[in-house]
Amino acid sequence: MSACRLEELGLVTALGSSARANLERLIAGDQSRFGVTRDHVSGVERPFGAVHEPLPEISSRLARYDCRNNRLALAAVSQIRDAIEAEIERSGAQRIALVIGSSTAGVQAAERAFEVRREHGALPDCFDLVQLEFGGPAEFLREELGIEGPCLGLSTACSTGAKALLSARRLLELGICDAVVAGAVDSQCRLTANGFEELQALAPTLTNPMSRNRAGLTLGEGAALFLLTRDPGGVQLLGGGESSDAHHISAPEPSGSGAIRCLRAALADAGLEPSDIDYVNLHGTGTLQNDAMESRAIASVFGLDTPCSSTKPLVGHLLGASGAVEAGFCWLLASAPFQLPLPPHRFDGERDPELEPISLVRAGQVATRRDGSRLCTTSFGFGGSNCALVIGAGAA
Repeated sequence: MSACRLEELGLVTALGSSARANLERLIAGDQSRFGVTRDHVSGVERPFGAVHEPLPEISSRLARYDCRNNRLALAAVSQIRDAIEAEIERSGAQRIALVIGSSTAGVQAAERAFEVRREHGALPDCFDLVQLEFGGPAEFLREELGIEGPCLGLSTACSTGAKALLSARRLLELGICDAVVAGAVDSQCRLTANGFEELQALAPTLTNPMSRNRAGLTLGEGAALFLLTRDPGGVQLLGGGESSDAHHISAPEPSGSGAIRCLRAALADAGLEPSDIDYVNLHGTGTLQNDAMESRAIASVFGLDTPCSSTKPLVGHLLGASGAVEAGFCWLLASAPFQLPLPPHRFDGERDPELEPISLVRAGQVATRRDGSRLCTTSFGFGGSNCALVIGAGAA
């Protein structure tokens, strides 16, 4: 498939509610933005990567969509709204598409609505079923932005955000539209947190990927939305690969075979060799099974010298939004002038000797720029839904 341009990025995470804030804290390896909550798992304290800044209000015209998930989406899209409106002016609203992913959608709003019904006998007037639907964020943004082209909702667990970008690229390549607003958003809820707690996958302290002491993942929330076009130059989505393990409902295939297939497919799609990649953003959840599988896959495809790091110790695991957010991090890095700054791999420093000794980024480490930067980001979801993206800027 052909490359497409990632024109603009709207990004909201625990690191901040602007691209600049995210980049500065990303490179610094800032873990100070995590908080601790008892709200998600009753009576149990767990760290959580919450968005700190106030979120924009949803207009009364679209009140039926009003939930935290859609407010996160609005905060992200507001950062690129001028570019979207310029594209609508250039191409027409019918030629702009939306591909928006989510894993939890508005489950948090539904939880609160059912609490009200339990106490008062009826659901609150402010709750609407569309808040709960996976397609709700896409419908909300379609009405908010006045876009009239194809409008798609996507939910494939933790690969959702990455797959949304590949779906957007397909729409452009097929000529169905001239631009796409694509990405993903997720807010947290008790349903998800308690599910991970029951799977013994939720860490009691901050996630510790690739450590011998790792004990699970830390949840977070946020949104990343891109404007994609067929224009040349800038930062490009150069390639992508997908695979399905079909191994287990929640565990990855232990040898990493599915991850290896999607990584090799992404490189082939981009027309690149493993040695062309400057940095790999790991899925890096900090669970026993993911880190074992992923380190094998990275070593098999890239060897032991390509710089790698997980950014989940900085923002948490954003579930369906994680692939889009981590693609956003790669976009920020590729957009940086001069040297290619790398996010440090934050953990306790006690590497698990049973894992492949891949090259984890140290604090302050940079990559030498050649005539362009090439970065890869991985997303491995429940059910073995795997996706890898290659993002780059400059000449090949």
